[in-house]
Amino acid sequence: MNMKDAFEINRQTRKNILYYLDGLNEDSINKIPDGFGNNIAWNLGHILVSQQLLEYGLSNLEVRIPKEWISKYRKGSKPESRVSMEEFEQIKSLFISTIDWAEKDYKAGEFSTFSPYKTSYGFALSKIEDVLSFIYAHDAFHWGVIASLKKVVL
Repeated sequence: MNMKDAFEINRQTRKNILYYLDGLNEDSINKIPDGFGNNIAWNLGHILVSQQLLEYGLSNLEVRIPKEWISKYRKGSKPESRVSMEEFEQIKSLFISTIDWAEKDYKAGEFSTFSPYKTSYGFALSKIEDVLSFIYAHDAFHWGVIASLKKVVL
């Protein structure tokens, strides 16, 4: 797969997730149903933070999202407080632009340094192209979790 296709798949997956989230209220995005360890808001933030840490963090570059979101939504975290609709909308507003920025930065050669990393999914990331291919699988996994949560909370 060429990288143009990888960015397009990432972009379309995120558009699909955003469409699926339309109309949710603050209670529904924050509810953690029995049997779940997180909520819709956390999954959305996690998608964004994971992409930033895997692409920019492993390339020793500054992330392009609020730094306070990293500890709140990174792997291993869990919802500690309610997410306001304002923050939820801010996360949604960065969902497509972060893919656009990554594509621009990739084309500009910004990801020339990379620290290999093995994901909890069992996939070894040894170069930026591995991350760009992995991101849409990660996003799609969390889209599935969001879909399951949405069925339970509504």
